[in-house]
Amino acid sequence: MSAAAAKLSSLGFELPAVSMPAANYVPYVISGNHVVFSGTLPMKDGKPQFVGQLGKDFTVEEGQECARLCVLNILSHLKNALGGDLGKVKRVVRMGVFVNAPAEFIEHPKVANGASDLLVGVFGDSGKHARFAVGVSGLPFGVAVEIDATFEI
Repeated sequence: MSAAAAKLSSLGFELPAVSMPAANYVPYVISGNHVVFSGTLPMKDGKPQFVGQLGKDFTVEEGQECARLCVLNILSHLKNALGGDLGKVKRVVRMGVFVNAPAEFIEHPKVANGASDLLVGVFGDSGKHARFAVGVSGLPFGVAVEIDATFEI
């Protein structure tokens, strides 16, 4: 078990079964020494979770939980991409966070912190990354958060 996998477990997280895209794209592409992820939704058992908007249907704390689920789905795919070894990750390069929220909602960075904090918790300093967090008026299946990411391997 890699240090990253052990840390994930010690933080009380378990990787979900991977969910495949519902359209004509792949969940990730390996290009050179980078793994680039498509937008990833908060899926569990093949079903979208956290359907609704932040600031209307969900609190910031629930949004952080949703963001963590998105990252856990990314890490599940990443583990598969790396032959089961998260220890091959050199660093988290970038993460983009899309938050489904009404126009008056302004806590997008706090929602994104749920995902960022998890990545730093798992990968330490190598988990510190560039990121953006933006509000959108809707996401696929009506979910509250969608995340994309790039990892160096």
